Amino acid sequence: MLVLLPQQLAAQTTKPAPAISVETLKDVTKTLSSDAFEGRKPTTPGETKATDYIVERFKAAGLKPGNNGKWFQDVPLVELTATNVTPMTFKGGKTPVSVAYRSDMVLATYRVTPKIVLKDSPVVFVGYGITAPERGWDDYAGVDVRGKTVVILVNDPDWQTPTNTGPFEGRAMTYYGRWTYKFEEAARHGAAGALIVHETAPAAYGWGVVQSSWTGPQLELDEKGDHADQSQAIGWIQLDKARALFASAGQDFDALNKAAKVKGFKAVPLGVTASASFDNTIKRQASRNVVGILPGKPKGQGGAPSEYVFYTAHWDHLGRCDPVDGDDICNGALDNASGVAGLVALAEANIKAGPARRSEVFLAVTCEECGLLGARYYAEHPIYPMAQTVGGVNMDGLNVVGRAKDFVVTGAGKSELEDMMKTLVTAQDRVVKPEPNPERGSYFRSDHFAFARAGVPMFYGESGEDLRVGGTAAGHAATEDYIVHRYHKPQDEYNAAWDWSGAVEDLTLYYGLGRALADGTRWPNWYSTAEFRAIRDKSRAGK
Repeated sequence: MLVLLPQQLAAQTTKPAPAISVETLKDVTKTLSSDAFEGRKPTTPGETKATDYIVERFKAAGLKPGNNGKWFQDVPLVELTATNVTPMTFKGGKTPVSVAYRSDMVLATYRVTPKIVLKDSPVVFVGYGITAPERGWDDYAGVDVRGKTVVILVNDPDWQTPTNTGPFEGRAMTYYGRWTYKFEEAARHGAAGALIVHETAPAAYGWGVVQSSWTGPQLELDEKGDHADQSQAIGWIQLDKARALFASAGQDFDALNKAAKVKGFKAVPLGVTASASFDNTIKRQASRNVVGILPGKPKGQGGAPSEYVFYTAHWDHLGRCDPVDGDDICNGALDNASGVAGLVALAEANIKAGPARRSEVFLAVTCEECGLLGARYYAEHPIYPMAQTVGGVNMDGLNVVGRAKDFVVTGAGKSELEDMMKTLVTAQDRVVKPEPNPERGSYFRSDHFAFARAGVPMFYGESGEDLRVGGTAAGHAATEDYIVHRYHKPQDEYNAAWDWSGAVEDLTLYYGLGRALADGTRWPNWYSTAEFRAIRDKSRAGK
């Protein structure tokens, strides 16, 4: 375990941290989230405006183009837009059940094909849809779901556990709980269709988020094979409609939900079939990651310019979405214009401090909202080798509600970067606390996760809810207000009354951690129990 004493960490940052510019934070956030950028949906005119603006700010800060003399890394995408979506019908039960598109269910596909037809596909309830041999758990044991439609519960079996202990880390979501994993595992087992039952608490967001995110054009990486190995139809179904489906099949949804939480659960064929169809409009195109670099000192001056430290944030959002009071632009001010503003502000601060020993890369990625596609593409096609990437910091939404007494490490217990950050947090007279809502699976929902899967430790953390003004009551109220009223909705707009003092404190921490990595010689690793440790060790061994 890497533990640095305060004086050791300070020694790695030889110059005091330059002030973080609040004006930069305000200007960049306000500009990127204005209606003129139309919600910054990838492959739209809003993307061009957003990425050009980020380049303009990177240039003004003093960065150099980070992709072999270019500012952009092209990310090949395929856009699929479902049209003529029929209701999904279930037959063979006590009474037929029909679920309407958008209001009752959403459907999409990863397959690049002009027509999807799911006809009379037998339906099987597979509990949480998890195959985890290292945990002795297999919801697909003893059942063949090839060509069938699986119904899956969201999150992990032990998500209601009050502590972070249990077969799936209790209240803290593992990757097995993420919707992306559910569809990946269904496809691995040959399922033709996969439906996740939406429940607000374990999903961590309401139906409105599902509806806005899963309808309209959907983006995926454009890869060989056109994703033919994926299920034909994937989507979500409202809880009350799932109950109706199970009742028609002569099953008690609540009883099976409870049974699925226990190891040894066996999948249950429901004795009904599912049918649905839709057309796909296919459009192949490319989006862009924006890459800037502050090269490290030359080797002759003690530098290691071929070793890299990253700062990342996603520039994209949802574009136009379901209107609220006539407003159909999801501006994404907090999510994540504010994070890009932090990226620019950190670039400015590092330029003022001068080159570090190692090179520092500032990466604004695309398609986070589509499934971390920009970060995933970079991790799979890195400009700078992953074996030479030391680590870094990811930002996804800054604190705009005031200074906090606490600081929360997202996905705590994974890497030695946490020990370095704890030292910096203590120096700010703050304390590190566990995630207040680990069941939301935030560790798997932002761009650092793509780097983690490639073995690179990336830090992700933010202010907690114990505000210096108002305490935890005010902090929790602000969190809930944002999730309920603004997250992925048109109401996520810039507010001139925001308090940026907490963002400045957090950005000062991010600067300190990144600069310590960039000026240092250590290669922080994952803890021995972390799922990414073996990948990192193999990568570094073959560097």
